Amino acid sequence: MLGRYKLYFKPQTRAFVARWMLEEVQADYELAAIDLEAGENRAPAFLAINPMGKVPTLILPDGTVMTESAAILAHLADCFPEASLAPEIGTSARAIYYRWLFFAPSCLEPATVDVMMRKDSEPLPKHAVGWGSYDDVVDTVEGQLDRAAYVTGETFTAADLAVGAALWWMTQFGAPRMAQSQAIQSFIGRVTARDAFKRAQAAV
Repeated sequence: MLGRYKLYFKPQTRAFVARWMLEEVQADYELAAIDLEAGENRAPAFLAINPMGKVPTLILPDGTVMTESAAILAHLADCFPEASLAPEIGTSARAIYYRWLFFAPSCLEPATVDVMMRKDSEPLPKHAVGWGSYDDVVDTVEGQLDRAAYVTGETFTAADLAVGAALWWMTQFGAPRMAQSQAIQSFIGRVTARDAFKRAQAAV
């Protein structure tokens, strides 16, 4: 979609993923800073846009509101096919891409929150949570990265951005097994070496 995008943004939040993707596809966009500490995300004007009061919140050029990181990545990958960040629709490669694109928010993130914020609690029953267990999640990622340079194979896609951003944050916060995993750290090194990642880290 041609035109200017608007990203409601706070550094060191999931909004970084959307900004990184906007840089990858070289979209024309502006940042609208949201001060979470000051409660700007709970102001009526912002809640009218996103009732969840969360970032990322992306306004498309036609005014459509998008939320949820994986949805934003998928949409931008399709809107900018010249960036080659998504395999062709209807292919097996596309199926693998979808698997990993949604693995980040549905398995990586909640498993990490569970293990980091419930350290003194019994693990939740595997059958009750979509990610099974933290070790299951890490084993699955390591197994894939032992076989290929990226989670989708040998080519970087938006799914690698989603997984790479999650693993990068997990490492920053000292999540178990992250720093000790050569496969994961090598992958993080590959994705964070990208120029778009570096541009996305620029101050608001």
